Amino acid sequence: MYLALLVIFLQCSEICTQERVFTFNAVHIKVQPSNKVKNGAPMSIICRADISKSTNFNLQHNITIFKDGKLVLMSVSGKGEARYEVPMARSSHTGDYHCAVEADGKKRSSDSLHVWVTGMTKPILIAERKEVFEGEVVKLRCELPEEVPPLHFIFRKMKMNSTPKEKHQFESQRNFSVIEFPVEEGDNILQFDCFGKRNVKFEFETSEPSNRTLITVKEPFIKPTLRIKPSSNITEGKEIQFECSTVVAKMHDIEIILLRNKTILSSVRDQTTLKYSAVATLEDSGEYLCKVEEGKASKTTRRNVVVAELFPKPILTASMNKLDENKELTLSCSIKDFQNASFSILRRNSNGDILLRKSRNFTTRANVNDTGSYICKAEVNRIVKESKPVMIQVYAPVSMPNISVPNGLPEVVLGRPLKLTCCLIMGTPPITFTFYKGNKAKKEVVTNNTHAVFLDEDIKQNDKGQYKCSARNHHSSGMKTSKILNITVIVPIRNISLGSIPYGEVEDGSETAFLCSVKEGSWPILFRIFRKTDRDVLLFERNEYADRVMWQKKEMSRQDTGMYYCIASNRANVSAKSHPIAINVILASWQKGVITAFVLIPIAGVVILAVWWFWCKKKNAKGPSMEMSRSALATNSTSEKLSRQHNDGDYYSGSGYIEDGENHMKSADENKGPDLESAEVEYTEVEVSTLDPRRENTRAS
Repeated sequence: MYLALLVIFLQCSEICTQERVFTFNAVHIKVQPSNKVKNGAPMSIICRADISKSTNFNLQHNITIFKDGKLVLMSVSGKGEARYEVPMARSSHTGDYHCAVEADGKKRSSDSLHVWVTGMTKPILIAERKEVFEGEVVKLRCELPEEVPPLHFIFRKMKMNSTPKEKHQFESQRNFSVIEFPVEEGDNILQFDCFGKRNVKFEFETSEPSNRTLITVKEPFIKPTLRIKPSSNITEGKEIQFECSTVVAKMHDIEIILLRNKTILSSVRDQTTLKYSAVATLEDSGEYLCKVEEGKASKTTRRNVVVAELFPKPILTASMNKLDENKELTLSCSIKDFQNASFSILRRNSNGDILLRKSRNFTTRANVNDTGSYICKAEVNRIVKESKPVMIQVYAPVSMPNISVPNGLPEVVLGRPLKLTCCLIMGTPPITFTFYKGNKAKKEVVTNNTHAVFLDEDIKQNDKGQYKCSARNHHSSGMKTSKILNITVIVPIRNISLGSIPYGEVEDGSETAFLCSVKEGSWPILFRIFRKTDRDVLLFERNEYADRVMWQKKEMSRQDTGMYYCIASNRANVSAKSHPIAINVILASWQKGVITAFVLIPIAGVVILAVWWFWCKKKNAKGPSMEMSRSALATNSTSEKLSRQHNDGDYYSGSGYIEDGENHMKSADENKGPDLESAEVEYTEVEVSTLDPRRENTRAS
């Protein structure tokens, strides 16, 4: 029974499981009435799931709708559909929408849908004050209700018969903006409005203009009045009067300023009238400006004034503008077509003009110190006019110039530039200096000093070195020329070498000559010879008017072995160093002989003693054999031979060496006398022949 129930339960579970199978086909999102919605119109965002089921069973759906990634609706439905209702669409509802549906662990999302709410709400403009004074500011606030930043605000200021003035303001965090407009002179009745803009998909959308706000402008003071007396026919020398006045609403920091050609003549504060007077001059002609200011408010009145000339400016003339010292100079002052004036002649000075004479003319004998600028003045009816300055230059003659080298020595090193100076004891600048090399002019210098410098960079070895200079100014005496300066061209040391006699190896105790020479170089030349050690040792030094020097060292020793070099220098202050040479001091011939004698003689003695000892030993061995030979000969020569052979064989036991010796001794006995001596001499020559080379060396020593 229980088994049957279990089978039935499992079959029912399988049937139920098969009945709850479903799958998502798609999830759709749409907007009604369309993707573009007018501002203020209703809007619906609908999310619907398309699902396939195995059987008809209830399925709960979790539906979420997002705008620009932010959740705007969450709904649980058994129908697979949800609606996000917006009764009045605003620009803030513009954006990208998508939705997601989740059911029984499965989830599916829709594609993205862009919704654009066209149009913006009408902005509201509020002014802080309805009435303002000139110089004050109008503070305005423009708001776009129900709009979401970022937003652009544009404010407009409008007045009669003029182009509106705009101000732009960007707001990234709020939906309103505050701005100020200054109230300027001439503003009377002003109107203001504003509108907004926002950026949608790289396009700007603009709202309609706000309400217009009317602002009334009050004057803190009226435009000033400028009166001039006399009003016309103003001539130099007459008094001219100015009066500038205004009417103010309230006396608070009122300032009146009178200007001529932007130059302030007078000013008053907290008064309504300004008065100014002066003696008219030609310089008083121009534009006069009366200006009234209070805070930022300002009003002006302009008038032009023309002052007629009473007399023209005087003219100063000189008999000569450039003249020699001690010549006569006459200055004259005059006015064209006018005689009744008081004249004075003055010399300009930094500490104040110096009066020379109250007269039309001035005559003097010119001195160098009279060089300068001169003017004259003329006075009529308290009007003083000044002439243009006249420059007078008085010249002293140039003295004979002197040409020299700045360091004092008339010489130059080949390859280096030569600097020459031409100086004068006296002479009025500007002075023209000319430098000559030989008879050819090399350079001309005009200077305000009494000296000039010349640099000759083209120095050659065969230059004669004759220089001179001349000087002249505007004095009538003309040019003067210096004496000729002879310059010595010093050739630096080049191609130095060191040699020795003998070269390389030198016998101990012998004399050695060192020769240091150069191929180029001006005399005198300082020669120095060194031997290289840890610290180079100076061996020889001499100043020679020649291109070489020889130094003889009388006795060389073993300590003189080493590397030698020489250095040469002259007035060019550039030293030249030779390549080093090697000197090796060896034993002298007699020293070699002594050493040979001391070494070879003992060796020869030892050899002779050894030969003598060996000979004596042999001689002692021959003695018994010779006696036996003599006894055998006395009996019988034939038997002697047999007897000796028998005896020798028995005694020496067949030794071959002794036999050879016996035979040798026998031949000696048989050929006794000269033959024996000859054999001994021959043996001695063979033994001593190996000593012949040493003996030769001993003889040589």
